[in-house]
Amino acid sequence: MSLRTRLMAGFILLTLLGWGAASLLAWQQTRHTINELFDTQQMLFAKRLIALNPDSLDPQTTRLPKTKTLLHDHRGAQEDDALAFAIFSRDGRMVLNDGENGKDIIFNYSRDGFTDGKLRGDDDRWRLLWLTSPDKRTVVAVGQEWEYRQDMSRDLVQSNITPWLVVLPVLIALLLWLITRELAPLKRITAQLVQRAPDDSTPLATPELPAEVRPMVNALNQLFARINALLTRERRFTADAAHELRSPLAALKVQTEVVQLAHDDPVMREHALHNLTSGIDRATRLVDQLLTLSRLDDESGLPECEAIDLRLLLQQAVMDHDAKAYQAGMALAVEAPVAVTMSGQPLLLALLLRNLIDNAIRYAHPADRITLTLGSRHLQVADNGPGVDAEALTRLGERFYRPPGQVKSGSGLGLSIVHHIAQLHGMRMQCANAASGGFVVMLSW
Repeated sequence: MSLRTRLMAGFILLTLLGWGAASLLAWQQTRHTINELFDTQQMLFAKRLIALNPDSLDPQTTRLPKTKTLLHDHRGAQEDDALAFAIFSRDGRMVLNDGENGKDIIFNYSRDGFTDGKLRGDDDRWRLLWLTSPDKRTVVAVGQEWEYRQDMSRDLVQSNITPWLVVLPVLIALLLWLITRELAPLKRITAQLVQRAPDDSTPLATPELPAEVRPMVNALNQLFARINALLTRERRFTADAAHELRSPLAALKVQTEVVQLAHDDPVMREHALHNLTSGIDRATRLVDQLLTLSRLDDESGLPECEAIDLRLLLQQAVMDHDAKAYQAGMALAVEAPVAVTMSGQPLLLALLLRNLIDNAIRYAHPADRITLTLGSRHLQVADNGPGVDAEALTRLGERFYRPPGQVKSGSGLGLSIVHHIAQLHGMRMQCANAASGGFVVMLSW
Protein backbone atom coordinates (compact mmCIF):
# COMPACT_ATOMS: atom_id res chain seq x y z
CA MET A 1 0.00 0.00 0.00
CA SER A 2 1.16 3.50 -0.77
CA LEU A 3 1.82 6.07 1.93
CA ARG A 4 -1.19 8.06 0.67
CA THR A 5 -3.51 5.07 1.00
CA ARG A 6 -2.18 4.19 4.46
CA LEU A 7 -2.59 7.77 5.68
CA MET A 8 -6.11 8.01 4.29
CA ALA A 9 -7.18 4.68 5.80
CA GLY A 10 -5.59 5.60 9.12
CA PHE A 11 -7.20 9.04 9.27
CA ILE A 12 -10.64 7.67 8.34
CA LEU A 13 -10.38 4.90 10.93
CA LEU A 14 -9.21 7.29 13.64
CA THR A 15 -11.94 9.78 12.75
CA LEU A 16 -14.66 7.13 12.92
CA LEU A 17 -13.30 5.72 16.16
CA GLY A 18 -13.07 9.21 17.66
CA TRP A 19 -16.57 10.07 16.51
CA GLY A 20 -17.95 6.80 17.90
CA ALA A 21 -16.18 7.24 21.24
CA ALA A 22 -17.40 10.85 21.49
CA SER A 23 -20.99 9.73 20.70
CA LEU A 24 -20.88 7.03 23.37
CA LEU A 25 -19.48 9.45 25.93
CA ALA A 26 -22.12 12.04 25.01
CA TRP A 27 -24.84 9.42 25.45
CA GLN A 28 -23.55 8.45 28.90
CA GLN A 29 -23.20 12.07 30.04
CA THR A 30 -26.62 13.08 28.66
CA ARG A 31 -28.36 10.11 30.27
CA HIS A 32 -26.76 10.89 33.61
CA THR A 33 -27.78 14.55 33.36
CA ILE A 34 -31.36 13.68 32.30
CA ASN A 35 -31.73 11.29 35.23
CA GLU A 36 -30.52 13.94 37.68
CA LEU A 37 -32.86 16.52 36.16
CA PHE A 38 -35.98 14.32 36.25
CA ASP A 39 -35.18 12.96 39.70
CA THR A 40 -35.01 16.54 40.92
CA GLN A 41 -38.28 17.31 39.13
CA GLN A 42 -39.99 14.33 40.76
CA MET A 43 -38.71 15.33 44.21
CA LEU A 44 -39.93 18.93 43.86
CA PHE A 45 -43.31 17.80 42.60
CA ALA A 46 -43.67 15.31 45.47
CA LYS A 47 -42.79 17.99 48.02
CA ARG A 48 -45.52 20.23 46.62
CA LEU A 49 -48.05 17.41 46.86
CA ILE A 50 -47.29 16.52 50.49
CA ALA A 51 -47.84 20.17 51.37
CA LEU A 52 -51.56 19.80 50.53
CA ASN A 53 -54.10 19.56 53.37
CA PRO A 54 -55.20 15.92 53.65
CA ASP A 55 -58.70 16.93 54.78
CA SER A 56 -59.31 18.73 51.50
CA LEU A 57 -58.45 15.69 49.42
CA ASP A 58 -61.78 14.04 48.72
CA PRO A 59 -61.72 11.92 45.60
CA GLN A 60 -65.42 12.47 45.14
CA THR A 61 -65.09 16.28 45.04
CA THR A 62 -61.50 16.89 43.91
CA ARG A 63 -61.32 16.35 40.19
CA LEU A 64 -58.39 17.40 37.98
CA PRO A 65 -58.99 18.61 34.44
CA LYS A 66 -58.07 16.38 31.52
CA THR A 67 -54.55 17.46 30.58
CA LYS A 68 -54.93 16.45 26.94
CA THR A 69 -58.04 18.63 26.58
CA LEU A 70 -56.35 21.51 28.38
CA LEU A 71 -53.22 21.34 26.25
CA HIS A 72 -55.23 20.89 23.09
CA ASP A 73 -57.17 24.08 23.85
CA HIS A 74 -53.90 25.95 24.40
CA ARG A 75 -52.22 24.37 21.37
CA GLY A 76 -49.61 22.54 23.51
CA ALA A 77 -48.31 18.97 23.67
CA GLN A 78 -47.35 16.61 26.49
CA GLU A 79 -46.20 13.03 26.76
CA ASP A 80 -48.47 10.78 28.76
CA ASP A 81 -45.46 9.17 30.43
CA ALA A 82 -43.71 12.39 31.36
CA LEU A 83 -45.00 12.40 34.94
CA ALA A 84 -47.72 10.65 36.94
CA PHE A 85 -48.72 10.96 40.59
CA ALA A 86 -51.07 9.55 43.17
CA ILE A 87 -51.76 10.30 46.84
CA PHE A 88 -52.54 7.41 49.18
CA SER A 89 -53.65 7.19 52.76
CA ARG A 90 -51.52 5.20 55.18
CA ASP A 91 -53.72 2.17 54.69
CA GLY A 92 -53.18 2.22 50.90
CA ARG A 93 -56.41 3.86 49.83
CA MET A 94 -55.90 6.17 46.82
CA VAL A 95 -56.97 9.65 47.78
CA LEU A 96 -56.04 11.58 44.63
CA ASN A 97 -54.39 10.95 41.23
CA ASP A 98 -53.69 12.82 38.04
CA GLY A 99 -56.56 11.17 36.23
CA GLU A 100 -54.28 9.41 33.74
CA ASN A 101 -51.40 7.07 34.55
CA GLY A 102 -51.51 7.99 38.23
CA LYS A 103 -54.68 5.94 38.80
CA ASP A 104 -52.73 2.79 37.85
CA ILE A 105 -49.93 3.26 40.41
CA ILE A 106 -49.90 0.26 42.73
CA PHE A 107 -49.46 1.00 46.44
CA ASN A 108 -46.39 -0.93 47.59
CA TYR A 109 -44.81 1.63 49.88
CA SER A 110 -41.94 0.35 52.01
CA ARG A 111 -39.81 3.43 52.61
CA ASP A 112 -39.29 6.99 51.36
CA GLY A 113 -37.11 7.25 48.25
CA PHE A 114 -36.81 6.08 44.66
CA THR A 115 -37.79 2.58 43.54
CA ASP A 116 -38.41 0.85 40.24
CA GLY A 117 -41.78 -0.69 39.55
CA LYS A 118 -44.66 -1.19 37.11
CA LEU A 119 -48.16 0.22 36.74
CA ARG A 120 -51.28 -1.88 36.85
CA GLY A 121 -51.80 -3.54 33.47
CA ASP A 122 -48.49 -2.18 32.03
CA ASP A 123 -45.22 -4.06 31.52
CA ASP A 124 -43.02 -0.94 31.10
CA ARG A 125 -40.62 -0.05 33.88
CA TRP A 126 -41.29 3.14 35.87
CA ARG A 127 -39.16 5.12 38.28
CA LEU A 128 -41.29 5.86 41.37
CA LEU A 129 -40.65 8.31 44.20
CA TRP A 130 -42.41 7.62 47.51
CA LEU A 131 -42.65 10.42 50.07
CA THR A 132 -44.59 10.52 53.35
CA SER A 133 -46.29 13.71 54.55
CA PRO A 134 -44.97 15.32 57.76
CA ASP A 135 -48.05 14.24 59.71
CA LYS A 136 -47.67 10.63 58.48
CA ARG A 137 -51.27 10.60 57.24
CA THR A 138 -50.65 10.42 53.46
CA VAL A 139 -48.09 8.94 51.07
CA VAL A 140 -47.29 10.60 47.76
CA ALA A 141 -46.13 8.55 44.75
CA VAL A 142 -44.65 10.37 41.73
CA GLY A 143 -43.65 8.21 38.75
CA GLN A 144 -42.02 8.53 35.40
CA GLU A 145 -41.48 5.88 32.71
CA TRP A 146 -37.85 4.90 32.08
CA GLU A 147 -38.46 4.73 28.35
CA TYR A 148 -39.44 8.39 28.34
CA ARG A 149 -36.09 9.31 29.89
CA GLN A 150 -34.19 7.15 27.42
CA ASP A 151 -36.06 8.68 24.48
CA MET A 152 -35.28 12.13 25.80
CA SER A 153 -31.56 11.28 26.16
CA ARG A 154 -31.47 9.80 22.66
CA ASP A 155 -33.16 12.85 21.16
CA LEU A 156 -30.71 15.22 22.86
CA VAL A 157 -27.70 13.18 21.74
CA GLN A 158 -29.02 12.95 18.19
CA SER A 159 -29.62 16.69 18.06
CA ASN A 160 -25.97 17.25 19.02
CA ILE A 161 -24.38 14.49 16.92
CA THR A 162 -26.44 14.79 13.73
CA PRO A 163 -24.72 18.03 12.58
CA TRP A 164 -21.33 16.36 13.08
CA LEU A 165 -22.57 13.30 11.21
CA VAL A 166 -23.54 15.53 8.30
CA VAL A 167 -20.19 17.35 8.40
CA LEU A 168 -18.16 14.13 8.78
CA PRO A 169 -18.12 13.17 5.05
CA VAL A 170 -17.13 16.73 4.14
CA LEU A 171 -14.39 16.66 6.79
CA ILE A 172 -13.07 13.32 5.51
CA ALA A 173 -13.13 14.60 1.92
CA LEU A 174 -11.19 17.73 2.92
CA LEU A 175 -8.77 15.58 4.88
CA LEU A 176 -8.12 13.33 1.86
CA TRP A 177 -7.62 16.40 -0.31
CA LEU A 178 -5.17 17.82 2.20
CA ILE A 179 -3.18 14.55 2.30
CA THR A 180 -3.06 14.44 -1.50
CA ARG A 181 -1.94 18.05 -1.67
CA GLU A 182 0.78 17.64 0.98
CA LEU A 183 2.14 14.49 -0.70
CA ALA A 184 2.28 16.19 -4.10
CA PRO A 185 5.93 17.38 -3.57
CA LEU A 186 6.96 13.74 -3.11
CA LYS A 187 5.35 12.89 -6.43
CA ARG A 188 7.25 15.73 -8.06
CA ILE A 189 10.51 14.47 -6.56
CA THR A 190 9.68 10.98 -7.86
CA ALA A 191 9.04 12.39 -11.33
CA GLN A 192 12.39 14.18 -11.24
CA LEU A 193 14.17 10.97 -10.26
CA VAL A 194 12.42 8.95 -12.99
CA GLN A 195 13.37 11.48 -15.68
CA ARG A 196 16.90 12.01 -14.34
CA ALA A 197 19.87 11.08 -16.52
CA PRO A 198 22.44 8.72 -14.95
CA ASP A 199 25.19 11.36 -15.04
CA ASP A 200 22.99 14.29 -14.01
CA SER A 201 24.52 15.96 -10.96
CA THR A 202 22.12 18.89 -10.60
CA PRO A 203 20.44 18.94 -7.16
CA LEU A 204 16.79 18.10 -6.81
CA ALA A 205 14.50 21.09 -6.51
CA THR A 206 13.15 21.47 -2.96
CA PRO A 207 10.38 24.11 -3.07
CA GLU A 208 7.41 23.62 -0.72
CA LEU A 209 8.89 20.45 0.73
CA PRO A 210 7.84 19.55 4.28
CA ALA A 211 10.51 19.93 6.91
CA GLU A 212 10.43 16.16 7.54
CA VAL A 213 11.21 15.35 3.89
CA ARG A 214 13.77 18.08 3.19
CA PRO A 215 16.65 16.32 5.04
CA MET A 216 16.13 13.22 2.88
CA VAL A 217 16.20 15.30 -0.32
CA ASN A 218 19.30 17.16 0.90
CA ALA A 219 20.95 13.81 1.61
CA LEU A 220 20.08 12.67 -1.94
CA ASN A 221 21.58 15.86 -3.34
CA GLN A 222 24.76 15.27 -1.35
CA LEU A 223 24.84 11.69 -2.63
CA PHE A 224 24.48 12.93 -6.21
CA ALA A 225 27.35 15.36 -5.61
CA ARG A 226 29.58 12.58 -4.24
CA ILE A 227 28.70 10.29 -7.13
CA ASN A 228 29.42 13.09 -9.59
CA ALA A 229 32.79 13.73 -7.92
CA LEU A 230 33.55 10.01 -8.10
CA LEU A 231 32.62 9.87 -11.79
CA THR A 232 34.68 12.99 -12.44
CA ARG A 233 37.72 11.40 -10.77
CA GLU A 234 37.21 8.20 -12.74
CA ARG A 235 36.93 10.10 -16.01
CA ARG A 236 39.97 12.20 -15.17
CA PHE A 237 41.98 9.12 -14.23
CA THR A 238 40.96 7.42 -17.50
CA ALA A 239 41.81 10.51 -19.53
CA ASP A 240 45.12 11.00 -17.71
CA ALA A 241 46.09 7.37 -18.13
CA ALA A 242 45.13 7.35 -21.81
CA HIS A 243 47.04 10.58 -22.42
CA GLU A 244 50.18 9.82 -20.45
CA LEU A 245 50.55 6.16 -21.35
CA ARG A 246 50.23 6.79 -25.07
CA SER A 247 53.79 8.10 -25.46
CA PRO A 248 55.58 5.44 -23.30
CA LEU A 249 53.71 2.64 -25.01
CA ALA A 250 54.48 4.06 -28.43
CA ALA A 251 58.17 4.32 -27.44
CA LEU A 252 58.15 0.71 -26.22
CA LYS A 253 56.70 -0.41 -29.52
CA VAL A 254 59.42 1.46 -31.41
CA GLN A 255 62.17 -0.08 -29.29
CA THR A 256 60.78 -3.59 -29.81
CA GLU A 257 60.83 -2.97 -33.57
CA VAL A 258 64.43 -1.77 -33.31
CA VAL A 259 65.36 -4.95 -31.41
CA GLN A 260 63.74 -7.05 -34.11
CA LEU A 261 65.66 -5.20 -36.85
CA ALA A 262 69.07 -5.27 -35.10
CA HIS A 263 69.83 -8.94 -35.75
CA ASP A 264 73.48 -8.50 -36.76
CA ASP A 265 74.26 -5.33 -34.79
CA PRO A 266 74.84 -6.21 -31.12
CA VAL A 267 75.51 -2.58 -30.19
CA MET A 268 72.21 -1.38 -31.64
CA ARG A 269 70.36 -4.29 -30.08
CA GLU A 270 71.92 -3.61 -26.67
CA HIS A 271 71.05 0.08 -26.93
CA ALA A 272 67.47 -0.75 -27.92
CA LEU A 273 67.12 -3.21 -25.04
CA HIS A 274 68.45 -0.60 -22.64
CA ASN A 275 65.92 1.92 -23.95
CA LEU A 276 63.22 -0.73 -23.75
CA THR A 277 64.02 -1.41 -20.09
CA SER A 278 64.04 2.31 -19.35
CA GLY A 279 60.70 2.72 -21.08
CA ILE A 280 59.19 -0.14 -19.10
CA ASP A 281 60.49 1.42 -15.85
CA ARG A 282 59.03 4.78 -16.85
CA ALA A 283 55.65 3.23 -17.74
CA THR A 284 55.65 1.26 -14.47
CA ARG A 285 56.43 4.39 -12.47
CA LEU A 286 53.75 6.35 -14.33
CA VAL A 287 51.08 3.69 -13.68
CA ASP A 288 52.10 3.51 -10.02
CA GLN A 289 51.84 7.28 -9.64
CA LEU A 290 48.50 7.41 -11.48
CA LEU A 291 47.05 4.75 -9.20
CA THR A 292 48.46 6.49 -6.13
CA LEU A 293 46.98 9.83 -7.20
CA SER A 294 43.62 8.20 -7.91
CA ARG A 295 43.60 6.59 -4.47
CA LEU A 296 44.47 9.91 -2.83
CA ASP A 297 41.60 11.58 -4.70
CA ASP A 298 39.20 9.05 -3.20
CA GLU A 299 40.42 9.68 0.36
CA SER A 300 38.11 12.01 2.30
CA GLY A 301 39.99 11.53 5.58
CA LEU A 302 42.99 9.82 7.11
CA PRO A 303 42.42 6.14 7.89
CA GLU A 304 44.30 4.41 10.70
CA CYS A 305 46.00 7.52 12.07
CA GLU A 306 48.63 7.09 14.74
CA ALA A 307 51.41 9.03 16.44
CA ILE A 308 54.50 9.04 14.17
CA ASP A 309 58.08 9.99 14.99
CA LEU A 310 58.97 12.09 11.94
CA ARG A 311 62.69 11.98 12.68
CA LEU A 312 62.76 8.18 12.53
CA LEU A 313 60.58 8.21 9.41
CA LEU A 314 62.92 10.75 7.76
CA GLN A 315 66.04 8.76 8.64
CA GLN A 316 64.50 5.59 7.20
CA ALA A 317 63.57 7.39 3.96
CA VAL A 318 67.16 8.70 3.59
CA MET A 319 68.56 5.22 4.16
CA ASP A 320 66.27 3.80 1.47
CA HIS A 321 67.42 6.40 -1.10
CA ASP A 322 71.07 6.67 -0.12
CA ALA A 323 72.26 4.15 -2.74
CA LYS A 324 70.25 5.83 -5.48
CA ALA A 325 71.65 9.24 -4.53
CA TYR A 326 75.18 7.87 -4.47
CA GLN A 327 74.75 6.44 -7.99
CA ALA A 328 73.56 9.85 -9.17
CA GLY A 329 76.62 11.51 -7.60
CA MET A 330 74.67 13.31 -4.89
CA ALA A 331 74.79 13.38 -1.10
CA LEU A 332 71.85 13.22 1.28
CA ALA A 333 72.04 15.02 4.62
CA VAL A 334 69.56 15.09 7.51
CA GLU A 335 69.23 17.90 10.03
CA ALA A 336 66.80 16.82 12.76
CA PRO A 337 68.04 18.07 16.13
CA VAL A 338 64.87 17.12 18.05
CA ALA A 339 62.29 14.40 17.76
CA VAL A 340 58.98 15.57 16.28
CA THR A 341 55.75 13.59 16.68
CA MET A 342 52.55 14.12 14.73
CA SER A 343 49.36 12.20 14.08
CA GLY A 344 49.15 10.77 10.61
CA GLN A 345 49.08 7.77 8.32
CA PRO A 346 52.54 6.12 8.22
CA LEU A 347 52.34 4.75 4.67
CA LEU A 348 51.17 8.06 3.20
CA LEU A 349 53.87 10.07 5.01
CA ALA A 350 56.51 7.57 3.87
CA LEU A 351 55.19 8.00 0.30
CA LEU A 352 55.41 11.79 0.68
CA LEU A 353 59.08 11.62 1.76
CA ARG A 354 59.90 9.12 -0.98
CA ASN A 355 58.46 11.41 -3.67
CA LEU A 356 60.26 14.48 -2.29
CA ILE A 357 63.63 12.72 -2.15
CA ASP A 358 63.15 10.97 -5.49
CA ASN A 359 62.14 14.25 -7.11
CA ALA A 360 65.24 15.99 -5.71
CA ILE A 361 67.57 13.21 -6.88
CA ARG A 362 65.94 13.09 -10.30
CA TYR A 363 66.08 16.81 -11.13
CA ALA A 364 69.04 18.14 -9.14
CA HIS A 365 72.42 18.38 -10.83
CA PRO A 366 75.23 15.92 -10.09
CA ALA A 367 77.45 16.85 -7.13
CA ASP A 368 74.51 18.69 -5.55
CA ARG A 369 73.83 18.28 -1.85
CA ILE A 370 70.28 17.46 -0.83
CA THR A 371 69.46 18.52 2.73
CA LEU A 372 66.42 17.40 4.66
CA THR A 373 65.67 19.65 7.64
CA LEU A 374 63.06 18.78 10.28
CA GLY A 375 61.75 21.44 12.66
CA SER A 376 59.02 21.39 15.27
CA ARG A 377 56.45 22.78 12.80
CA HIS A 378 58.02 22.26 9.36
CA LEU A 379 59.85 19.87 7.03
CA GLN A 380 62.17 21.17 4.32
CA VAL A 381 63.89 19.46 1.37
CA ALA A 382 66.48 21.65 -0.37
CA ASP A 383 69.28 21.27 -2.90
CA ASN A 384 72.04 23.64 -3.96
CA GLY A 385 71.28 23.47 -7.67
CA PRO A 386 70.29 26.25 -10.08
CA GLY A 387 66.64 26.36 -8.87
CA VAL A 388 63.50 26.71 -10.94
CA ASP A 389 62.30 29.48 -13.22
CA ALA A 390 60.06 32.00 -11.42
CA GLU A 391 57.19 31.43 -13.85
CA ALA A 392 57.34 27.65 -13.35
CA LEU A 393 57.25 27.99 -9.54
CA THR A 394 53.59 29.01 -9.58
CA ARG A 395 52.59 25.85 -11.44
CA LEU A 396 54.57 23.28 -9.52
CA GLY A 397 52.23 20.71 -8.00
CA GLU A 398 49.82 20.71 -10.94
CA ARG A 399 49.05 17.37 -12.51
CA PHE A 400 51.50 16.40 -15.30
CA TYR A 401 53.20 19.78 -15.24
CA ARG A 402 56.93 19.73 -15.91
CA PRO A 403 59.05 22.87 -16.26
CA PRO A 404 60.25 23.54 -19.80
CA GLY A 405 63.68 22.26 -20.76
CA GLN A 406 63.61 19.12 -18.64
CA VAL A 407 65.69 16.30 -20.05
CA LYS A 408 65.03 13.84 -17.22
CA SER A 409 62.18 11.37 -17.69
CA GLY A 410 59.16 11.92 -15.51
CA SER A 411 55.39 12.29 -15.46
CA GLY A 412 54.91 15.51 -13.48
CA LEU A 413 52.94 13.73 -10.76
CA GLY A 414 55.48 13.58 -7.92
CA LEU A 415 54.75 16.99 -6.39
CA SER A 416 51.01 16.50 -7.05
CA ILE A 417 51.11 13.40 -4.85
CA VAL A 418 53.06 15.31 -2.20
CA HIS A 419 50.52 18.12 -2.31
CA HIS A 420 47.57 15.73 -1.87
CA ILE A 421 49.16 13.90 1.07
CA ALA A 422 50.09 17.21 2.69
CA GLN A 423 46.49 18.43 2.41
CA LEU A 424 45.18 15.22 3.99
CA HIS A 425 47.50 15.83 6.97
CA GLY A 426 46.66 19.51 7.29
CA MET A 427 50.03 20.64 5.90
CA ARG A 428 50.78 23.54 3.56
CA MET A 429 53.27 23.00 0.72
CA GLN A 430 55.43 25.83 -0.62
CA CYS A 431 57.99 25.71 -3.43
CA ALA A 432 60.65 28.40 -3.72
CA ASN A 433 64.18 29.19 -4.82
CA ALA A 434 66.63 29.58 -1.95
CA ALA A 435 68.31 32.96 -1.55
CA SER A 436 71.75 31.31 -1.67
CA GLY A 437 70.77 29.22 -4.69
CA GLY A 438 68.93 25.98 -5.03
CA PHE A 439 65.37 24.72 -4.92
CA VAL A 440 63.37 24.29 -1.69
CA VAL A 441 60.12 22.43 -0.89
CA MET A 442 58.68 23.47 2.49
CA LEU A 443 55.92 21.64 4.35
CA SER A 444 54.51 23.42 7.38
CA TRP A 445 51.75 22.55 9.85
